[in-house]
Amino acid sequence: MSETATLLVVDDEPELREILSEYFDNQGLIVHTAASAEEARAVFSKKLPDVAILDIRMPGEDGISLARWIRDQHKDMGIIMLTTAGDVVDRVVGLEMGADDYVPKPFDLRELLARVKSVLRRRSETSKENKPAREGRMHFGICELDLAMHRLYDSEGNEKPITAMEFDLLKVFAEHPNRALNRDQLMELAHNKDWGVFDRSIDLRIMRLRRKIEPNPEKPEVIKTVRGIGYMYVTS
Repeated sequence: MSETATLLVVDDEPELREILSEYFDNQGLIVHTAASAEEARAVFSKKLPDVAILDIRMPGEDGISLARWIRDQHKDMGIIMLTTAGDVVDRVVGLEMGADDYVPKPFDLRELLARVKSVLRRRSETSKENKPAREGRMHFGICELDLAMHRLYDSEGNEKPITAMEFDLLKVFAEHPNRALNRDQLMELAHNKDWGVFDRSIDLRIMRLRRKIEPNPEKPEVIKTVRGIGYMYVTS
């Protein structure tokens, strides 16, 4: 990270906000905190953070609703969800809302820092504002992927929202065309072993990608399911 990254921690527990604020500050990061989704939006109106760390279980508007709003309004922002240990439903819904990662409570501060750095690294290219030229793009169904700029475009040249993890998966498929890859291979190749996700999250991300790139997501022809193995990117 060449520039000092800015984090926003949104959690209704004052003690946890204080601990995270002090810890990340000691790591050289700029930290803002909010006790609710309403306070978080007030922070957004003044300064957009690079990564938002959201507690899912909060009084009033929860972290999932806030994550949906962030992804709609600020597609390049990194999102890490803090979930209850063992709550698969929260993880699934959070990922479907476009979160980049999740960390179950209770967690080790060093692990959370590693996740933050990983999200920052993956999203570094998406912060560039200049729209890339068509040269260097790859076709994925009805879309084009720009590997250098980490952006996805539809057939009319309009940018389509894509999370860093979705980009990583498309990049893996682009580098391994017409080859069946299992979930472990996809996670290892896409995340360099630093993202300890449950393997069903791969299925959710594939489903989201199909909705964006397939002419008919119900009958995928670009990213096909290979029974008993995993998935394959089929080039035309």
